[in-house]
Amino acid sequence: MDTILVVNAGSSSVKFQIFSIENPGDLKRLIKGQMDGIGTRPRLVAATENSSLVDRSFSPIEIRDVPAAIAATAAWLRETQTFQLVAVGHRVVHGGPNYDRPVVVSHKIVKDLEEFVCLAPLHQPSNLAPIRSLLTSRPELMQVACFDTAFHRGHPAVADHYAIPERFYAEGVRRYGFHGLSYEYVAQRLFEIAPAIASGRVIVAHLGSGASMCGMLNGRSVESTMGFTALDGIPMGTRPGQIDPGVLLYLIMQKGMEPLEVQNLLYRESGLKGISGISNDMRELESSADARAKLAVDYFVYRIALNAGMLAAALGGLDAFVFTAGIGENSVTIRARIAEKLTWLGAVFDPGANAARKPLISRADSRIAIHIVPTDEELMIARHTVSLLAKHHAEVRVSEKIA
Repeated sequence: MDTILVVNAGSSSVKFQIFSIENPGDLKRLIKGQMDGIGTRPRLVAATENSSLVDRSFSPIEIRDVPAAIAATAAWLRETQTFQLVAVGHRVVHGGPNYDRPVVVSHKIVKDLEEFVCLAPLHQPSNLAPIRSLLTSRPELMQVACFDTAFHRGHPAVADHYAIPERFYAEGVRRYGFHGLSYEYVAQRLFEIAPAIASGRVIVAHLGSGASMCGMLNGRSVESTMGFTALDGIPMGTRPGQIDPGVLLYLIMQKGMEPLEVQNLLYRESGLKGISGISNDMRELESSADARAKLAVDYFVYRIALNAGMLAAALGGLDAFVFTAGIGENSVTIRARIAEKLTWLGAVFDPGANAARKPLISRADSRIAIHIVPTDEELMIARHTVSLLAKHHAEVRVSEKIA
């Protein structure tokens, strides 16, 4: 059975899925798993649709970093599974100015992508670690890099520029946008479940530990809250979202902070964690009676509402608002609070449908539809991987005929 492995490596977890290729372009999910708690409380879990395959804890010494987690996960797969692996698809957060679509990986491409580690320090090193490992251990195996920035690359110049000298744009300093694999999946899913809405003006809110929003027109990205890096836009678990650049100048010039200190502050100590001083986990903040936790949640909702207005302006109106990702899919309260702030756009919220976690949580008389659409980045990566695999096989057949 030909299969595709999908790897989504983060800063403290490695998610993986295995898909079988049933027919050309037809994928079936066989295994879904992850190694999380890397460096603190590592735990490997994996399951099929119907049963658990493994639930094993490790010591922090055994799994101290992402490469160790990848090695342990790969060992478990080799020891317990007998699939015929034909390709591996990877999520890579930053593709820079040159990579606007999925590509078959080479050593040169990995070297190119290493240039963007400083622009995505939480993700890019982890994304590239399994690619390097497989290039060494399985050089014959096709690997495909799928970029979070690619979905946004069709933006008009006015949306992608910063108001700084043009030479910086030519060097790649521009607004890229992220979470593109999630937005691409949601856009495709909307055409399946609500085609009339999907072809209109839609804001998708990807709300999780990393959070952003995207304005779409006819299923294509028009504007995003994120920019040059994954720091901009709405607040996240440990990242601040929009911040006056003057604050950063103040930290460096007046407070004497080193650039790496500022980087650590922005990526690991800010956002919900920074405001609350308690946690970066929305579940903990929602259940806390601490005033700081309440402020963090209020700020999260407030900034999302502000950015919804910005994206609606970019779209020239709004036909639908979509919640996705961990918080968006699971927090009844956060969805309700955000939906209430969309009333000026014509939203009429249905509390009962929201509490029941129905796919449509707006009332029939609402001018804009409000949906919950679970995201599936791994399936999106698998689709891109099998597409490039099919293209590769077709090219091989043509070359054999010519020979």
